Amino acid sequence: MRLGAYLGIFGTIFGNLLVASVLFMITSGAAYKNGPVLQKNTAIETPVSTSDTSSETVAFDDPNSDDINTAGEYISSDCEISSRFPDRVLQWCNLITHYARQRELPTDLVAALVLQESGGNPTAYSHSGAVGLMQVMPRDGLAASFMCKNGPCFSNRPSISELEDPEFNIAYGTRMLSSLRKKYGNIREALKAYGPMDVGYYYADIVLGHYERYGN
Repeated sequence: MRLGAYLGIFGTIFGNLLVASVLFMITSGAAYKNGPVLQKNTAIETPVSTSDTSSETVAFDDPNSDDINTAGEYISSDCEISSRFPDRVLQWCNLITHYARQRELPTDLVAALVLQESGGNPTAYSHSGAVGLMQVMPRDGLAASFMCKNGPCFSNRPSISELEDPEFNIAYGTRMLSSLRKKYGNIREALKAYGPMDVGYYYADIVLGHYERYGN
């Protein structure tokens, strides 16, 4: 009786171990097949928008929207963006190349900024009201509520409807970035001013990181 009881207990334990081993091999095989679970790169997947952009002084240094006229612009088929950029950015290659050349900006830098700002989505809207590929704050909509010392911060900006046009958005955004580079003397300072307030060089360094990673 005592030996039989021991054998019964041993058999139960052995059976449980055998089942556990089989289940482990099955789940391990499934994990190997599907590969490791990777976290998304939030710097790319969740763009830091320019919604709170532009300090008060920068807001009044922006080019007037009346100075941006894309009508009649000839956009060639030239593309000077690195093929390493995601397709959602490469689809705007001709526009980015054209206006980056016009503003004497590195094309891959503008592409990196578009990647960070909107991920290449021309209808991207930030929680603070920034619009489009380069996430420019418009004069209307939610952005109209931002007040500076002399009145609305973005009163000389384009309208939402204008900024929803990909070409106009890139034309305006690149001109803004070019103006900031001339004002501050280098790209890193210009990107800092273009990006959100109160984050130091965090935004600028993310964009420059994309530039180094994807650019030629």
